[in-house]
Amino acid sequence: MNDTVWNALPTIFMVMVQLGLAVGNVLYKLTVADGMNLRIIIAYRFLFASAFMLPLAFFLDRGKRSKLTWSVLFYAFLSAFFGGSLAQNLYLESMSLTSVTFAAAIGNLGPAVTFILALSFRLEKLNITTTGGKAKVVGTLLGIGGAMILTFYKGVELNLWSTHVDLLHNSGGHVADTEHDIRSQLLGSVLGFAGCVSYGLWLIVQAKMSESYPCHYSSTALMCLMASIQAVAFALCLERRWSEWKLGWNIRLLGVSYTGIVASGVIVALISWCVRMRGPMFVSVFSPLILLLLAIAGSLFLEEKLHLGCVIGGVLIICGLYVVLWGKSKEMKKSTQLAPMGSIEHQPVVIDLPISSPTTIPKTETDTPRGSNSSNRNVN
Repeated sequence: MNDTVWNALPTIFMVMVQLGLAVGNVLYKLTVADGMNLRIIIAYRFLFASAFMLPLAFFLDRGKRSKLTWSVLFYAFLSAFFGGSLAQNLYLESMSLTSVTFAAAIGNLGPAVTFILALSFRLEKLNITTTGGKAKVVGTLLGIGGAMILTFYKGVELNLWSTHVDLLHNSGGHVADTEHDIRSQLLGSVLGFAGCVSYGLWLIVQAKMSESYPCHYSSTALMCLMASIQAVAFALCLERRWSEWKLGWNIRLLGVSYTGIVASGVIVALISWCVRMRGPMFVSVFSPLILLLLAIAGSLFLEEKLHLGCVIGGVLIICGLYVVLWGKSKEMKKSTQLAPMGSIEHQPVVIDLPISSPTTIPKTETDTPRGSNSSNRNVN
């Protein structure tokens, strides 16, 4: 393979990742529209993810797996809760109340929310006097402002294109009204924001876990296993009719198997490889692409209406995301220049595969100077 193709592979893979996550979001929406219980969708998703990741971790981490301690199991439980079962339930509920485009836009608040949480836990310094510190504050405010516009301002309808193809209608599911009322929009926004908070807490927990258990395939498999236990237990508490758990050769099986195997398996491997080759910042800049893909897919195949408020809010959130990432990269570059070689501490890095994605991407750190290994959004 020549150098040109090899150098282009990370970009190609990250575009494929965003396409894969976008497909997962659409399948999520179709599965919900088919009438499948939201909690059961999440339970099956993590069961499929566990079935895929456990053998993968067994073979790829053989011989280099760290000792499994009670503290690692506790961190895995918290990581599975905040980054798996809770985050996905909040995201899916938010998407069912709004739209795939809206949920993806809210999901890009992840870095800003994580920055605020890191400040609260004193894991991050504000450094308002530095360029990087100012950029992170400005980016956070831009993201929050964009989310408020997205929630409270609808604006005129933008009729850019229409194929008159409505997969939601064809799936046989019941969709009450394509124009969600303000109450559903507001509730969906609150749940989406709560999902971002859960995502931020997960990153903090995962950073701690990676210090004592740096095997990212095994930690991902452990997280999926814990999340499947949590999700199944939660779903059984709310839905005990076994008829609702039945899967046939239909959109339900396709939706849960795709998000479990592809979003939490194949995409995890691609992201991990890209982080190892180009670093976490390279991976982060591709996350807003899913918003554009879902806006197009929602308009073309789900008959979702695109409004001016969604466009303005989405643009502000994306601008805020890039400003936060730029500020973080400035601080990391400065700390690298100031610290002597070999004593540079790895900084917690926000990798936003938006909670808007149906995958969760565990963030781990290695001893390589390029960045940390990262695993699901993660479609989500």
